[in-house]
Amino acid sequence: MSELRDLYQTVILDHYKKPRNYGPLPDANGHAEGVNPLCGDHIAVHVRLSEGAEGKLEDVRFEGSGCAISKASGSLMTQIVKGKSPQQIEEIFQHFHQLVTGDPAAPEAGELGKLEVLSGVREFPARVKCATLAWHALRAALEGRREPVSTEAAEV
Repeated sequence: MSELRDLYQTVILDHYKKPRNYGPLPDANGHAEGVNPLCGDHIAVHVRLSEGAEGKLEDVRFEGSGCAISKASGSLMTQIVKGKSPQQIEEIFQHFHQLVTGDPAAPEAGELGKLEVLSGVREFPARVKCATLAWHALRAALEGRREPVSTEAAEV
């Protein structure tokens, strides 16, 4: 099990040090910010949704500062959600949230792909907020909410 944990830590550190899809998105049509006052994380998510009722996430980027967990989660998230519909993204988020909170209804191993490297945060409840911050900002951007989301809000 320690080999798997070491691999997970390596992937998390890689995404922290070299985050994918990091930076502004000049032609974004959605944007939201998220803050985690306990850890000091601050993440901004920029999205470009295609037009129409069946809109897909054409591109997504994030930027900001935060701990290794929040940045790695944002990086992994952007890779997973591109090309997905808001409904598909919500389903992925719900499964991810179950995984990191230790919910018994969590999906089977392998269903979430690389996101599973963050499964260890369930052992540290305060870190769940770090792992889900970018996701909450993404959801807010997709919904067109303007106010920053906070991990201290009742819904998080």
